[in-house]
Amino acid sequence: MSIEQDSDVRILDSEGLILMPGIIDTHVHFRDGGMSENPAGTFYSESRAARAGGVTSVIDMPNTNPLTTTVEALRQKEALAARDSAVNYGFMLGATNDNIDSIIAVEPTSYAAIKLFLGSSTGNMLVNDSTQLDHLFRDARKLIVAHCEEEAVIQANMLNMKRECQGTDRETAALHPQIRNTEACFLSSYKAIERARRFGTRLHIAHISTATELSLLSNFDITQKHITAEVTPNHLWFDDRDYQQLGNLIKCNPAIKSNDDRLALWAALEDDLIDTIATDHAPHTIQAKQKPYFDAPSGIPSIQHSLQMMMEVAIDNDELLTMTVKKMCHNPAILFGINGRGFIRKGYKADLVLIRPHVEETVTKESLLSKCGWSPLEGQTFHTRIEKVFVNGQEDGPAEPLTFCK
Repeated sequence: MSIEQDSDVRILDSEGLILMPGIIDTHVHFRDGGMSENPAGTFYSESRAARAGGVTSVIDMPNTNPLTTTVEALRQKEALAARDSAVNYGFMLGATNDNIDSIIAVEPTSYAAIKLFLGSSTGNMLVNDSTQLDHLFRDARKLIVAHCEEEAVIQANMLNMKRECQGTDRETAALHPQIRNTEACFLSSYKAIERARRFGTRLHIAHISTATELSLLSNFDITQKHITAEVTPNHLWFDDRDYQQLGNLIKCNPAIKSNDDRLALWAALEDDLIDTIATDHAPHTIQAKQKPYFDAPSGIPSIQHSLQMMMEVAIDNDELLTMTVKKMCHNPAILFGINGRGFIRKGYKADLVLIRPHVEETVTKESLLSKCGWSPLEGQTFHTRIEKVFVNGQEDGPAEPLTFCK
């Protein structure tokens, strides 16, 4: 039997490959705000690392130079991405103690979500004014994505650890989960969720890292939730035993914690307590990462291998494979109201990934596309390969801005 086809249709031999929608990574730090070139990453370099890993759409965070806390800065980043990006793109607006009125007034369909830092991190945008937080949670017309770590707990732990380490050789990255500990995460997430419940706010907890926080979440269908959560592949892959070998290379905020926490996060994914998987891709130069622990920045470049990290566990397990597609493709599109992406459906954009299973591919320094040029996964052998990636139906075609529902 022959199938009639138009003259411009290209047929690909995909026997033995896995087809899935392009990954939508809703939490990336591409470092590029357009004011000055960042030595660790640009939209050009990081979007190509993303595409090589099967990621076809990203949402970039606001802690860049300049901070994306105004419509003017948002437009500047949109122009930058239109020029340089290899993947489809959207942006979050960042909340500060001083801009709540202005970001609430922005047209909701023009950006992805409001990013709220309840703990300090790279490009400090900490919001700690309780009056302004009430204002934001009461009046926001968009999803709030919150980085939840209790700043007072972190600072007290940091002060104590610096005192204890003075004059010793104990200053290592193994301190990180003791400083940014379970208490800091749980207390901040609890407060954010309590506030969201009080005001009926749509809230997404970024990069959940502890088993304790899971008690705050529900496993309703994502369309029925107003409080949702994200986990990163790094928090599913590494645990605190890895600090001995990798040190600052896996220093990130919130900290990678115990193996019990890691296993609990996997179980929560399968139970639908956690709704999305996103990388928090955050490159820094290797020179910065090689500084002493207290001086080294937090962040891990991971977008080129996030899908392979998940496939390493899911490849021969149909339930985990379905869950991976749901949490990396379907749910991000639903949660952020991304039009026409995240599914393989008639009328949707042809953002597609073909994966070859049961082949070996080892991460080498030469294979890395992130501008920072390093990965904690160097030397890791995966058993899948990203064979082909289509963005808007083309292997080498242009990216587009994401469009959002109200």
